[in-house]
Amino acid sequence: MSGHLAFREVFLDPFPGEYKQGSSNQQLPTDPGDHAKPDDTCVELVLKVRIQSHKENDFIEVELDRQELSYQNLLKVSCCELGINPEQVEKIRKLPNTLLRKDKDIRRLQDFQEVELILMKDGSSELTEYTPSLLEKPCYNSNAAKMTY
Repeated sequence: MSGHLAFREVFLDPFPGEYKQGSSNQQLPTDPGDHAKPDDTCVELVLKVRIQSHKENDFIEVELDRQELSYQNLLKVSCCELGINPEQVEKIRKLPNTLLRKDKDIRRLQDFQEVELILMKDGSSELTEYTPSLLEKPCYNSNAAKMTY
């Protein structure tokens, strides 16, 4: 083997550690994660969801089964988690500015994308201005709220 070829094989190898026919370096990758695909096999899609509001801008995280990704399922789970009626929702927006309209749109969402529910404006400020307080939610822990750090 010439000196130039040995230099090229040792220092310019674009795929170090992989087996090459006729090569004396027959290492196999040791870490199974080296060539693993991104984690698309996770069972749940996690989205950050909130109600459009000029007063409140916090998100909650909701989990959707990847096998059941649909507009209706997103609407149902989000409304349940936020404590609102699905009939109050006029539109669902992927932030910053994309309306979600059909199941295909929902299937394109990726983990931790931000989604906003736009409530109907029917003249009643009760629907658009109502956001349940933590005291009204079943997940509220009053003992934790009194803790000081």
